[in-house]
Amino acid sequence: MVKIKKFHFLVVFLVLGCLLWLAGGCTPKEEEKLSVATGTSLIAAIVEEVGGDRVEVTNIVPPGTCPGHFDLKPSDVQKLATAKLFLRHDWQGSMFTQDLINSVHNEDLVVVPVAVKGNWMAPPVQKEAVEKIAEILIENDPANRSYYEANKKRLVSSIEAKEKEIRAKLQAANVSNIKVICSNMQEGFLRWAGFNVVATYGRPEELSPQKVQELINKGKQEGVKLVVDNLQSGPDAGKGIAEELGAAQVTISNFPGALPQTDTWAAAIDKNVELLLEAVKQI
Repeated sequence: MVKIKKFHFLVVFLVLGCLLWLAGGCTPKEEEKLSVATGTSLIAAIVEEVGGDRVEVTNIVPPGTCPGHFDLKPSDVQKLATAKLFLRHDWQGSMFTQDLINSVHNEDLVVVPVAVKGNWMAPPVQKEAVEKIAEILIENDPANRSYYEANKKRLVSSIEAKEKEIRAKLQAANVSNIKVICSNMQEGFLRWAGFNVVATYGRPEELSPQKVQELINKGKQEGVKLVVDNLQSGPDAGKGIAEELGAAQVTISNFPGALPQTDTWAAAIDKNVELLLEAVKQI
């Protein structure tokens, strides 16, 4: 009888122990993700690729908006309240001032400017940005170093492969023979792509009648066949110039996510090249 009671006691003890083990969270806990806020979708797309399931990304400036003309709202600034890391472009310093960052009262927030010059849609610049952002993630989350490094290596390889693929398409279309007038925000990308850029222009508000006429004269003199606008700074800024020249006109994007189904850099550059090649066919 005593043995039976002891057996029952042992069973009850084991059952209670298992229940307490489960209720106490002794099952493997989900690893806490690094909370990252980003200044634009260019940075966000890279953080998501390199960081994978070890990061949680919140972007501030929408991809279809010109970052230089974006008016920050209190709700935008609040995105920094729970972040551990804030990555912004170095040129966004005047937007995200120290006073503004201090206003969210997040003492744990680490702010890191990402200084990468050039058009980030161009593969060589994109690779540099990936390397830089991977370094920042590793520095701020060293426990996941090997994970970030592996993702960075994979991403750089995919960028190199995409560059070869796109160059082949552009060369097949003989874009080097096509003279272009474009938004100055797209000059770097178009020069990388091989187009012959003969003149550039700024945002619509910078296009005075005199400047427009100068561009038209230059276009006629050079035999310009294509005008390329930048979605974020003025999707139709060069439309009138194209009409005067009898040239094709196309609008492409500088940021992932601005056009449908372009959330990654690879998808965004594919879309830009697709739009450019469609325009080339009209020439």
